[in-house]
Amino acid sequence: MRIYIISIIVSIFIGFAGHSYARVAVDLELILAVDISFSVDESEARKQRDGYVAALQSEEVVDAISSGPHGRIAVIYVEWADSSVQRIVAPWTIISGSEDADAFAAKVRDAPFVQGHYTAIGSMVEKAMVLFEQNNADGLRRVIDISGDGPQNQGAPLETARLRAADRDIVINGLPIISEKQDPWRPRVEVQIDNYYRNQVIAGPGAFVVPARDFDDFKKAVLRKMILEIADNTGFGVVGNGMRP
Repeated sequence: MRIYIISIIVSIFIGFAGHSYARVAVDLELILAVDISFSVDESEARKQRDGYVAALQSEEVVDAISSGPHGRIAVIYVEWADSSVQRIVAPWTIISGSEDADAFAAKVRDAPFVQGHYTAIGSMVEKAMVLFEQNNADGLRRVIDISGDGPQNQGAPLETARLRAADRDIVINGLPIISEKQDPWRPRVEVQIDNYYRNQVIAGPGAFVVPARDFDDFKKAVLRKMILEIADNTGFGVVGNGMRP
């Protein structure tokens, strides 16, 4: 009788353990990485969030998710700045329909805003590679979706990070924001941010850039980019050559 009870307990433990570590097959593991350095004020940060919230709740994005082989994706929303700031705003979530998308979007919308200092794109890429190992999803593809309005000026070497990501078959796509606003407390940086993202940020097969002409244009740009990423319909009408760096 005692052996029988022990056997039942062991079976229950194995069952719970198996459930806890069960991995979910998804079409895409997607990290939404959003710049909140000092070049982005709170109003602009809100426009970025509003753009992602609107895209996540859109019929087009939900339809793109449903049309995949598994009909679901895993997504996480991270706001980043300098090398010490990669803040998870909404944790890894499996989205398979409008209810999941709405719940995830609400977390993004309602989270408090915390600003960082510098722009450490390389550190965000390094953090993203760790985050991929911490979810419970097995994706057909892994994508880091980086948006921002300035070049790297601090943190882990970007070139090293993007090459490491490409070697792991991780795609980095870019949504550069072409802002005319100049922070008066920082030296002027003369760089065409869309070309910078195309030449020094994106990586992996099929990687692409969809620029936003300003923060007000962000909502349209992020919707377009998310549909392309989820549907894996890259290379059509976007900036990028689909080659590894």
